[in-house]
Amino acid sequence: MTFGLISLGCDKNRVDSEHILALLTRAGYTYTDLRTAEVIVINTCAFIESARSEAIETVLSCAEQYPQSKLIVTGCLAQKYAHEIFDSLPEVAAFVGFRDYERLPNILAEIGDARRCAVDGCKMLEEEGRILTTPPHYAYLKIADGCDNYCTYCTIPSIRGRFVSRPIENIVAEAESLVRDGVRELILVAQDVTAYGRDLYGAPSLVRLLKALLPTGIDKLRLMYCYPELVSDELIDLIAANAQIANYIDIPIQHIADDVLKRMGRRTNSAQIRDLFAKLRARGIAVRTTVMVGFPGETQEQFEELYSFLDTYRPERVGVFAYSTEEDTPSAKLKGRVSAKEKRQRVDKLGKLFLRNVQERNRSLIGRTVPVLYEDVDYDRQMFKGRTEADAPDIDCCVYFKADYADVGTVYDVTITGVDGYDLIGEQKKQL
Repeated sequence: MTFGLISLGCDKNRVDSEHILALLTRAGYTYTDLRTAEVIVINTCAFIESARSEAIETVLSCAEQYPQSKLIVTGCLAQKYAHEIFDSLPEVAAFVGFRDYERLPNILAEIGDARRCAVDGCKMLEEEGRILTTPPHYAYLKIADGCDNYCTYCTIPSIRGRFVSRPIENIVAEAESLVRDGVRELILVAQDVTAYGRDLYGAPSLVRLLKALLPTGIDKLRLMYCYPELVSDELIDLIAANAQIANYIDIPIQHIADDVLKRMGRRTNSAQIRDLFAKLRARGIAVRTTVMVGFPGETQEQFEELYSFLDTYRPERVGVFAYSTEEDTPSAKLKGRVSAKEKRQRVDKLGKLFLRNVQERNRSLIGRTVPVLYEDVDYDRQMFKGRTEADAPDIDCCVYFKADYADVGTVYDVTITGVDGYDLIGEQKKQL
């Protein structure tokens, strides 16, 4: 049987999709184009309403475009909502939550009959083998699943369950395999990377894990989704001192006003976040952060406090989101709703601030030579495309540069000659 796969949502979901590809391929199924697939697996996200809508729209679109295919919905939507949406989506042959991935080969074999199913299971996939969907020089390395933070706006704990770390030896073995296959950059991901190991080793053990990964020979380790309360001085020292760890850290702070942070269920206050960002700036570590506007009760003064913080500390990369009300979360019961119009205006104002700040930083680089990891070709621009160490793939800024030749996954010295929006323009430095 042939199958196709669509992966929606975050990079953690992408890793799950890569395991599904390997699982089904080992079982004898053949991966193919969606147009010819007998079965299409749609690995879904259900974090917020827009993600659930995207998943359902994808199902309906596939049913219309590929009527010859049986559709299997996997991932968070299937895990959390299969029984709620079962009757309304007759187009789906099977809903398979992420705790039932090991049964996928058998499920595919059985859907040739008229039976439909929503599988309920509790066993997580033993993560043995992946087929990468990223370019060959980088990969995401999922070190844990689930979450114990219980932020008042978030559905992840109710979908993915409690925080479960993978043993260090398993992670190192996977990293070694990926390095042997040519991967040069590993991006560590989890719902909370900094909580890694607390359930296994009695205390957060990210530094211990990083030190275990360094001997694998990986060129770069990159940290995503680090919660501010667990970014220790020891971790900062390790990032700053070790060339194998990207001089970059992703820390979603969500807000800076103490009252908003408290109602969000966050575990840091404004003073702690400001102190942390000052430390990171002093050590020259690039910061990506995520903030949320329009949380119930957010006043104009609290929004202005967030604006002022971002203008003062100027993190290198900023993601801005408007609060989305999710049923069955504590924040859904809070009073003081911010109108959709006001939320859009606040998102827009922070977006313009970030653009202004990043353009100022980019203009300061004109004439300087910076290391750039080459990744792709932009045929419209007729230029090579890459990123600096201060940029993660897909979500951060790019460098477009001219060169006679470039090898994907190789770092080149690029002289910056201009700025285009969030991105940089340059030319590969000629070797003397």
